[in-house]
Amino acid sequence: MVSAGNINDMTMAGALIEKAAGRFDRLIADRGYDTNAIRAAIAAQGAQVVIPSTASRRAPIPYDRHAYKARNLVERLWCRLKDWRRIATRYDKLARNFLATALIAAAITYWCN
Repeated sequence: MVSAGNINDMTMAGALIEKAAGRFDRLIADRGYDTNAIRAAIAAQGAQVVIPSTASRRAPIPYDRHAYKARNLVERLWCRLKDWRRIATRYDKLARNFLATALIAAAITYWCN
């Protein structure tokens, strides 16, 4: 799913979790996704929530620190994709063109490494 470039990722999180039902048993995300609604949606799928609590929570919710360290793999992927100027600045007006460009860049990045 591709959203508009100026939309917060949190608005798409619920739809993505619902669409990926049954395809994951653990969801790892950063502090920006620490909301009760997202945690409930993940738990409804029967998956483990691996999201550190924000500083604004009175009682921090425990999470698997060892599993959270694997999140850097996704961060490195996005960092590598943003080496492609067209993806980093999102020149494409149409979501399908942006997605196609991102997939081509991902394939070339995978193939060249």
